[in-house]
Amino acid sequence: MNATQTILKKFEDGEFRLLTAWEIASRLGIRKKDTKHLTDLLLSLYDEGKLLADKSGRFGTPEQFHALKGTISGNERGFAFFVPDDKALSDLFIPHASLSGALHKDVVYAIPVGGRRGDEGEVLGIVERGYSTIVGTFVRDKSAGYLIPDETKFAEQIYIPLKKCKNLRPNTKAVAKITSYPYGKMPGGEIVEVLGADDDFFVEELSIIRSYNLREEFPEEVLAEAEEVSSRPLKTDGREDFRTHLIITIDGEDTRDIDDAIEVTFDGKEYTLGVHIADVTEYVKRKSPLDKEAFARGTSVYFPDRVLPMLPKALSNGICSLNEGEDRLALSCIMTVDSEGNLTSKRVAKTVIRSAHRMTYHQVDEILNGNEALRIQFSDVVPMLERAKELTLLLSKKRRERGNVELDIKEAKILFTGDEIVIPEHETLFSYGLIEQFMVLANESVASLMTEREMPMIYRIHEKPNPEKAACFLAFARECGVKESFGPEDVSPKDYQKILKSAEELPSYSVLNKVMLRSMQKARYSPINAGHFGLASKYYCHFTSPIRRYPDLTVHRIVKAWLDKDHSAVQKLHYFVSEASEASSERERIATEAEREVDELYQVQYMADRIGEEYEATISGVTSFALFAELPNAIEGILPLETLPADEYEYVEEKFLLKGRKHTFRLGDAVKVRVEACHFDTYRVEFSLLSTLPSSKDCNPPKRMV
Repeated sequence: MNATQTILKKFEDGEFRLLTAWEIASRLGIRKKDTKHLTDLLLSLYDEGKLLADKSGRFGTPEQFHALKGTISGNERGFAFFVPDDKALSDLFIPHASLSGALHKDVVYAIPVGGRRGDEGEVLGIVERGYSTIVGTFVRDKSAGYLIPDETKFAEQIYIPLKKCKNLRPNTKAVAKITSYPYGKMPGGEIVEVLGADDDFFVEELSIIRSYNLREEFPEEVLAEAEEVSSRPLKTDGREDFRTHLIITIDGEDTRDIDDAIEVTFDGKEYTLGVHIADVTEYVKRKSPLDKEAFARGTSVYFPDRVLPMLPKALSNGICSLNEGEDRLALSCIMTVDSEGNLTSKRVAKTVIRSAHRMTYHQVDEILNGNEALRIQFSDVVPMLERAKELTLLLSKKRRERGNVELDIKEAKILFTGDEIVIPEHETLFSYGLIEQFMVLANESVASLMTEREMPMIYRIHEKPNPEKAACFLAFARECGVKESFGPEDVSPKDYQKILKSAEELPSYSVLNKVMLRSMQKARYSPINAGHFGLASKYYCHFTSPIRRYPDLTVHRIVKAWLDKDHSAVQKLHYFVSEASEASSERERIATEAEREVDELYQVQYMADRIGEEYEATISGVTSFALFAELPNAIEGILPLETLPADEYEYVEEKFLLKGRKHTFRLGDAVKVRVEACHFDTYRVEFSLLSTLPSSKDCNPPKRMV
């Protein structure tokens, strides 16, 4: 046993528990002047994460300090917050002096130390750095170069030696690899990629993509495998042949990765609904290069001008896509529904299908609304679409009776034509709801089938709201004039549904929806079923999009392992579903944040050509420092507190209210605003307030299922 192992063993045994280097030296009989080697050894164990150390210079194991593990959430002003892994614990405020060199996103050990408000903490050791590379703007002076991170929570610049950046122009967007974290100094690094000028719009978009470490290009071996498997002859043995069935796809005009198709028949008593999903697992085998890459990506990521797909185009747009007139392998969920909207039977089968038509949402709506030309063009599917409409209305009615929460949330739809950004006002089509109802029923059916068969599973869960947030939402609803009530400790989907129903004619209806959404927990993936609150579903999973979501791909493997009675595959999946659930939830979160940030960039660019224009808007956010207002196309802008009419304002958080002596602003108020500025550094549009307006309610709210 060497000296390092001996010292560590004495800590683990408790002999050196929470001692300083001097105290340890004394116990070992080392003279003060000879303690440098011991100190270096202790610091080495600290750097490796095997020991922690506090401000007093005491060393110990995480258990000896009763340290908590968690992640640092930084702040541009230098302080930070410690977010414990244990979600039952509260965050700790970490002053800059107590960070011990930790930065935003670092995984650390920390302890509570009290402080003035009793919520302060101290970092005792860094387990893992949050960034290996970082995106920012390069600047320089006479002695060195520096990268100023785009992420303002990363409160340090990156030092770049001049010899490593001689030819790099200032004010250039770049990616730096962090090479060192010297204690008490700014991190050191080197430029690994130059993105372009910091005032270039598309360079800014690329910076966002890089900052989230999104995977753009596929490795050569993955592309080669995709080409090889997609060129194989179609194996239809052992599959039910649905190629004579009338099956169609319904998607957006620009959709290329078509992974779901439908068919509907009616025998006078019951509807038969077939939801046919691309059998991607036939081409993406577990632990293959394709599978490993799909797992790492987790999901396709959609931006206005590009898609970063989970699978290469040879699969996503090719052999897996349910293209019109082409034979495709599918995993089909066949369900029967009676005239009351009750699900009477369900089964899953391996099939081969052929889509008769690639239809769009607009075409389907036009046909259902009586467009004669389209009804003639698609005469073979008109009767089926009419049956599908009947079934949609039945399922929707049944789901409302069950208590699902249909939210009225507008989201900006951003279109990029190649040289122009277009953001139209929100559009609602019946066909959106038709496909949504059918996909939700298939997801529920598969989840319940696999649960009944006691298979390992990845559920899509949506837990009920936290009682505190539910109580806050209820208080706001009452402020809006809602008479309905519920018990926040055990709120049900039907309680939330009743609130929305009773508020439909109130001016604050759309804002009430937003506050309701904020009170809910985020949906996530889990190997343990907890139901889906928003959908009022006892069992729910994601089965219908295996081309673009890894959880769906895994659910397909689970279904096929059951169909094939493959006990070995089932056993392996038992061990895998926890890992896949956690990783998929994280990749979904990252993709959502990246998509939102890029959308905000496009919105700022769009509004930059509209500075000085005036709009009617709705107050969509109230804080102590500003109001936020939303335009009819769902673009949101900020009205800083100092630009509001002069008054003594008080922020009433629980009522979402900014109250002054002469002026009061609350969520849902109608206002008239002018576009004053567009800030590309924060991706924010700035408005000024022109006047308040009488509140009005959108008569045709676009509802969505959570």
